Amino acid sequence: MTTLLLVAVGAAVGAPVRYAVTQLLRERGATTHLGTLVVNVLGSFVLGLLVAAAVGGNALALVGTGFCGALTTMSTLALELWDGIFELRIRHAVAQLVLHLVLGLGAAWLGWAIAS
Repeated sequence: MTTLLLVAVGAAVGAPVRYAVTQLLRERGATTHLGTLVVNVLGSFVLGLLVAAAVGGNALALVGTGFCGALTTMSTLALELWDGIFELRIRHAVAQLVLHLVLGLGAAWLGWAIAS
């Protein structure tokens, strides 16, 4: 039960951070797509740090599963890609997917490299 509560607490922080980042970028003229990219890359970086530091147990439940799980968003990315494909902006959708994969993997590696 303790682990479940830690995940919930982490998620209660991660979800508002995701919302705040997206809103802040929108207010500055960016698209929702940039907000999704930023939170996914940030979450990948944090998870890379956690893995390299061999964080486990309660800390991993709180930060990894809870915070990063709520911060990052595969479902929003999928919707944004679908919208791009549906609106026949195929190149844009493919570019967005590649950016998420390359920058996400790069951020995870950077986090891992820093914590190693």
